[in-house]
Amino acid sequence: MLILSSQYIISSPDYTLCPAADRPEYAFIGRSNVGKSSLINMLSNNQQLAKTSNSPGKTQMINHFDVRSATKEGAKPDNWYIVDLPGYGFAKVSQTQRAKWEKMIENYFKKRPNLVNVFVLIDSRHTPQQIDLDFINRMGAWEVPFSLVFTKADKETQLLVSRHVKEFLNRMRETWEFLPPHVVTSAVKKTGREKLLQLIDGMNSEWELRSRQL
Repeated sequence: MLILSSQYIISSPDYTLCPAADRPEYAFIGRSNVGKSSLINMLSNNQQLAKTSNSPGKTQMINHFDVRSATKEGAKPDNWYIVDLPGYGFAKVSQTQRAKWEKMIENYFKKRPNLVNVFVLIDSRHTPQQIDLDFINRMGAWEVPFSLVFTKADKETQLLVSRHVKEFLNRMRETWEFLPPHVVTSAVKKTGREKLLQLIDGMNSEWELRSRQL
């Protein structure tokens, strides 16, 4: 997949205020400070697209970015959305604000009709964190399709990253019969970028096929 252009569209406090649901949409979420903005910028090949910050909790609304891509040079372009969601975990906000975010995200997941897939980001530097496992189990309860993206693979040795990924998947096997797709990434080295774009390209094709059948 070739990224032709990407641009910020709007930040919405509720799913009802999001842009028209006229194209496939891919949401990105993870624990605060997991490297979400850096991953989105790497994926879109636009370092200015999502605002990066060392302060957890920077993202506070449902942020839409319009992406225009093509399967190959000269092919018919596809338009789709990247959605940057607030992180969960350790942002320094009040319990009231945290509860408001959680409800906003739950409503978005359950009611946004064009949401194709959620990419749940996991920090590959750490052993399995219960907060990530709990969130994934909630995704299962809500019946939301998702994939796992292990971030910051350049920050540790390949051996340690592989061990942490294996441990995380093994923890999931304790409660999950089937595991979702997973990709190991580094925003710095652009590791995993092509695999993520291939996943999205395949989902875009499925979306277009279903749209023709309706």
